[in-house]
This record gives sequence, structure tokens and C-alpha cells, in this order.
Amino acid sequence: MIARVQRYFRMPLQPDRRASGQQHHPFVRILHEGPVLGRRLPARHDPLDPHPRPVEQCGEYLARHGGRQWREQVGDTGLVHAECVASFAAKVKGQRMPRFDFTIHATDGKARTGTIAMQRGEIRTPAFMPVGTAATVKAMKPQDVRASGADILLGNTYHLMLRPGAERVDRLGGLHGFMGWDRPILTDSGGYQVMSLSELTKRSEEGIVFKSHLDGTRHMLSPERSMEIQRLLGSNIVMAFDELVPTTSTREVQAAAMERSMRWARRSRQGFDAGGAHAQNNALFGIQQGALDEGLRKASADALLDIGFDGYAVGGLAVGEGQEAMFACLDYAPGQLDPAKPRYLMGVGKPDDIVGAVERGIDMFDCVLPTRSGRTGQAFTRQGPINIRNAKFAEDQGPLDPACACPTCGTFTRAYVHHLVRAGEILGAMLMTEHNLWFYQALMADLRAAIAQGRLTPFANDFRTTYYGKG
Repeated sequence: MIARVQRYFRMPLQPDRRASGQQHHPFVRILHEGPVLGRRLPARHDPLDPHPRPVEQCGEYLARHGGRQWREQVGDTGLVHAECVASFAAKVKGQRMPRFDFTIHATDGKARTGTIAMQRGEIRTPAFMPVGTAATVKAMKPQDVRASGADILLGNTYHLMLRPGAERVDRLGGLHGFMGWDRPILTDSGGYQVMSLSELTKRSEEGIVFKSHLDGTRHMLSPERSMEIQRLLGSNIVMAFDELVPTTSTREVQAAAMERSMRWARRSRQGFDAGGAHAQNNALFGIQQGALDEGLRKASADALLDIGFDGYAVGGLAVGEGQEAMFACLDYAPGQLDPAKPRYLMGVGKPDDIVGAVERGIDMFDCVLPTRSGRTGQAFTRQGPINIRNAKFAEDQGPLDPACACPTCGTFTRAYVHHLVRAGEILGAMLMTEHNLWFYQALMADLRAAIAQGRLTPFANDFRTTYYGKG
């Protein structure tokens, strides 16, 4: 996305910004003046973006399509966001985005790169979804999350149903308006959090009764209630309700949980379809279960394909089984699903997890790691993660990552961020989180470009060699 902004809107700023009276986000200064962005982006841009037009032509282009009133803004300040221009151009041309459409543009081995088109915008795949558990990506404003390159966010059904409540969010206009994010939102079903955060749960065919981790109140979550909550939130990609059991469980326990999850998947499908206008304008994903057992995974995939979903998640991984076991499962699990639909690996993960999963055919990811790590002092770099709290960074005047184009790396030194984090200043968490999200989105852009150019294997090997010193 940043590459697209650079190509469309790289214009000189006014000679004296202070005289203009305009205050710009640091990103704007870096975009036009910073050497980091200009050096890094040409090698990282998505080759599948629309053909760029010189910025001086943008006003004329919009004017020809009825957008003359925008021409002065584009020509004079250069601060119109690419998303605003694209959205406006689509409206004046009378276009309407589809409910859900997945197009694969290129493949390289099992890996694919493409686009998911929805009414709230396009999602470039492979995609990483920052986690906005409680209607916020912690330490970030929505516009800054978008500036990092994120096309879609994840919200959490369990947390939002408890606080502030799905019905309240609905009364306030839905999750998008509530949190100030107008692009697609995926919501998980709440099942994982019920089982991992609640002290007491009672499972039955109907659903799960649990105690809130906040105040101990009792709640019931079923496939139908999960669909209702996600509908009230206004979710664009709704996840089916499923039952998760540890990969260390016996095969009998895993089989029973998988079979119940498939029954719940059909009820989720029925509950979603009963949602009227919401169902007509949004999408539902099914979740494959079966732990690390290939036979159970195949049975789960067959059941999901029989029901029919817009996309499919590989669930039940990244829960302590280790990378080797996870990759062994991903060697076969994605191939059991519909190849024409997106494949989403839930809760993953570390950068090298993502690279390995993309090699195995995964299209979508989410994880709290970049934001949580940012708040605890870990920064991701192309040479591996660093702990900015370490004393060796106290007088380091370099950026967190010399190869990074983010506003933090273009403005602040390691020494300053080290000071902020050690002092417990809120700005430290903000800058570290911003950098980590940019790192993840840059990695996704690199993967998309590598797949499109047929060079994923050398890219992945080079990444691992640099990141962890392993090929």
C-alpha cells in the first residue's frame, strides 16, 4: 500500500511547512523527503498494483470522471490518501464492489498471490491481519494501522460480547464506525477464548456455558449466538463456531471435537444465512479441525466442502505443537480444502512461521505477536528480533531496522526508543508497535512480489538465512 502511495502521490511538500500551518504525520515527511523509503520501496512494491499514473495526472483523471472538485486537493497538498481517491473514483464511475470474490493472480509452487474483493475494499493476499481484540489495535490509531499497509483487521467476538457488548456496538452503528476503521473486519467466533480464558466451561451439543474472565458472570455461546454477535458487530468475514482441543489430546477426543465442530459449522452456516442483509453482503469462513491427524483433517475438510463456505481456515494449530509439527500438518491440510477459496491459518505467527506457511499455500494470517512484542520491548528486524531494553542500545544512534521504511525508523534512534521503553513511556509502546506492524506488512508485500515473480524459494531461503541464520 505504501508503495502505491509513493508512486501515486510522491510530490514535493510546500517549501515551508511551518508557514503553511499544516501539521503532517511523520509518515508524510518520510514519504517525500526520507531516504529510507526511497531506497527500500522500489524493490518491495506489489507488481500487481494498478498501473501508476504521474501525480500531476491524478486530478485530471478524476476530473474526467466527475471528480473535478478533488483536483485542487490532489494538486496543491498531495495529502489525499490513495484509498480516498480510489474510493471516490469507484463511486463516480458507478462501480459496486462484490460481496466476496477471490482472484488468484499468480502461483509459485503451492504459494498463491491474489486479491479478495469485498464491498469495503480489496485485501491483497498473502495478507496479515493486525489483531484489534477489543475494537482497537493496541497503541495504534486506525489510520496509522492502514498506513502500515494493512487491508483488514481482526476483532474478537468473546471480548466484544463481554465489553462493551455486541448489542451496544450495534446501537452505536457497528464496529466499523465505533472504532473508526472503514475497511474489512474479520471476527473470530469466540470459541478459542472461551476455552483458553474461562475458568469454568461446560460443553454440550448446544454450545458452551462459561464464566466471564472479567466479572464471573455466566454466558452461553452457541453457533447461533456466535453468528448473532458477529452480525451485530457488522463483521465482514464471519468465522464459524468450533470446538478446539489440545493437540496432545487422544485421537478419540480429537475426533469427537472435530465431528462436533462440523455439526456446529452447519449450524453456523444456517445461522449466518438467516442474517438477512448482513448475510447478503458479507462472507462466512469454515474452520478445519483434526489436530495433527491427516485422516481427521481430511474428514473435516470434506464436511466443510459439503456445507460450502466463502473461505476456509486451518484451525487448531499454533497452540504449542511447535513449528516442525505445524509445518508437517500444513504440508497436506491446505490441499484438502477448495483451491479456489482463501485459506486462513489462525493465530500465526512468527515471521518465519508465516514464510513457511505461505510456501505451503496459506493466504491469510493473524497474530498478536507484533503488537504484544512492541509493548514488551521486542522489535522485529530483517536480522532477527531485538530487545530494545538491552543496555547496548542506550547510545545506538541507528534506526531499529536500517532496511525499514516506517515512520519510527525514519525519525527516531534506537537510543531514544530504548530510553522510552526503559522509562515506561507510552510513546515507546506506540513507536515499537508501529515499527513491528510495518515490518509484518513489508514482509507480506515481499512475499506477494516474490510469488508474482516466481522467486519465492530463493526469497524464503534468503529471508531465513538473514533472519535466523538458517536456510
